[in-house]
Amino acid sequence: MKTTVEISDPLLRAARRLAENEGVTLRELVERGLHRVVEEGARLPPFKLRRAGFKGKGLQVPLRDAPWHRLRELAYEGRGT
Repeated sequence: MKTTVEISDPLLRAARRLAENEGVTLRELVERGLHRVVEEGARLPPFKLRRAGFKGKGLQVPLRDAPWHRLRELAYEGRGT
């Protein structure tokens, strides 16, 4: 199957050099790399997001209707941003 993939110029140049040095086509080199990545992914356990809850009583009444930018300002207050 044909497809189009955008690859950075330096990476493509390096891949072409490697393919030439190994005496294979760029297609063969790309397929080998994709096979490796797919096999690695199949061996990894599924990602599980850790529980990130906290104890508290939820959003404070004065902030219940505050816009998101205000909540963000308060969250980063005193942190140099």
